[in-house]
Amino acid sequence: MIAFRNFALRRGERLLLSNVDIALHAGAKVGVVGRNGCGKSSLFAVIQGEIEPDRGDVDLPNRLRLASVAQETPSLPDAAIDFVVSGDTEVHAVLEAEKAAMAAEDWDGVAAAHQKLAEINGYDAEARAGKLLHGLGFKPDTHRMAVAEFSGGWRVRLNLARALMQPSDLLLLDEPTNHLDLDAVLWLEQWLQKYPGTLLMISHDREFLDGLCTHTLHLHEQTARLYSGDYTSFERQRAEHLRQQQIAFEKEQVERAHLEAFIARFKAKASKAKQAQSRVKRLAKLAGTEAVRAEREIRIAFPDPLKLPHSLLRLDHVEAGYHLAGAAHAGPSDHAIVEEGDHVTILSGVRFGLEAGDRIGLLGPNGAGKSTLVKTLVGELPLLDGERTAHPDLVLGYFAQHTVESLQAGRSPIDHLRDLAPGVATQDFRDYLGRWQFPGDRAFESIDGFSGGERARLALALIAWKKPNVLLLDEPTNHLDLEMREALAEALSDFDGAIVLVSHDRHLTGLVCDTFWRVADGHVEAFNGDLDEYASWLRARGSNGGGEAEPKAKAKVKANDGARPNVPDYTPRAHKRK
Repeated sequence: MIAFRNFALRRGERLLLSNVDIALHAGAKVGVVGRNGCGKSSLFAVIQGEIEPDRGDVDLPNRLRLASVAQETPSLPDAAIDFVVSGDTEVHAVLEAEKAAMAAEDWDGVAAAHQKLAEINGYDAEARAGKLLHGLGFKPDTHRMAVAEFSGGWRVRLNLARALMQPSDLLLLDEPTNHLDLDAVLWLEQWLQKYPGTLLMISHDREFLDGLCTHTLHLHEQTARLYSGDYTSFERQRAEHLRQQQIAFEKEQVERAHLEAFIARFKAKASKAKQAQSRVKRLAKLAGTEAVRAEREIRIAFPDPLKLPHSLLRLDHVEAGYHLAGAAHAGPSDHAIVEEGDHVTILSGVRFGLEAGDRIGLLGPNGAGKSTLVKTLVGELPLLDGERTAHPDLVLGYFAQHTVESLQAGRSPIDHLRDLAPGVATQDFRDYLGRWQFPGDRAFESIDGFSGGERARLALALIAWKKPNVLLLDEPTNHLDLEMREALAEALSDFDGAIVLVSHDRHLTGLVCDTFWRVADGHVEAFNGDLDEYASWLRARGSNGGGEAEPKAKAKVKANDGARPNVPDYTPRAHKRK
């Protein structure tokens, strides 16, 4: 059991948590939720012994085996699979002892190491590490690549695999789904469901929380409250708790007013003095229930496009990829790459179109070409072959994975808007930014002090300013908390233009998208099913040894003018949304 007793925590001058008394029982799977900055990561740091509480104690079991994901990965020459195996420190130590004994020709030492490996099931360590790498999206030919050869996002996955490899009683995961594609998120959820220890995870992915949590720990206004059940259950319980609190407050206010009126009327009257005094004592004993303070609801909106033609953008028989000068974009884990002369082909025979009202979610593993497809639609990548047709009134709003990082340091939100519209009055900028939760002087502050979520919100605001009729969004939620994700889902649902969305957040994708296309193995194919069917198909494929069985609900293909037989033609359809 993990217990917080009279626990309080400060970071600098800021009080994060106070008077926390909570016990977490062994085997619980606990989602830690709350607004950005409420102390979730700091709480993890206390459990790991990295910082001390301001007051109180954290009781942890003796000899607790704790695992967590490292924040940094050094640029190591070690093979990826060896790096993951080293997460099991006991097995790693025996393997190192075996190597040293072999080098010294100490055959007794080698025999002792072999015996120890057999005792701790160390011989299957590499196979276990390989399964973790495969589940997190690493292809077999990358398992022996040096850690230093992987990009930052893939190194995060290596750290996650290493943490999962470590035998543990308590596993701490801070935003584990960031940098994962939907395929890997679904695999991770299945793996964690079978984890026998206690799991504490910070996540802004409500579907992920709903799929795993037995309890939800809510951090809010310097307090922590533990709820039984998943995130959806927590929302229901909290709403009921707040309702009961408001009823108690209103009842108390009525009694308080009655007592105060009696005391004011009779405190100077001798015959009523004793009764008045008893009511003074009663008034002092009232609980002092607080009124429910309405939290500021986050609302954002994408303005109506100035023009919304029916047919907006189309790719016909497109070969998409990179010229070799820019081929560094293609990481070591990209799939179905074909090098031909001066270019690298990622996707072939692409036929894809966008009409007003389309809401398309792109599915498939990282590196398969989803971002390549989006960049080709944007026009950022020149076509290797084929044709891209855009309506003259097309206005693109593009959120790339690097958009947040590309905001200009030292400049304010108003400075960024002024770059887009130099002649607009400052007050108009202030009014607009206020609607995106940058009120008052916040609009003039340097973004250097902004959180990742605030920067992502600013990036979305800059996109919305252009009044686009097509939104191309590549992982827009990585820095957003749950409330901002809900606000984004609502805004996208109300948007009249077309949307192409790449996101590992199933809740957002499920609310926004009504059509899905799978990008894998060098092709773009319509998937005629929803996210639940996609998850079922992935599980079935995994149980068949990971073979590339075709989706059961694959769209029918129209045979026409030379289109690849497994790449369906895009045909207009009736839209459910207005």
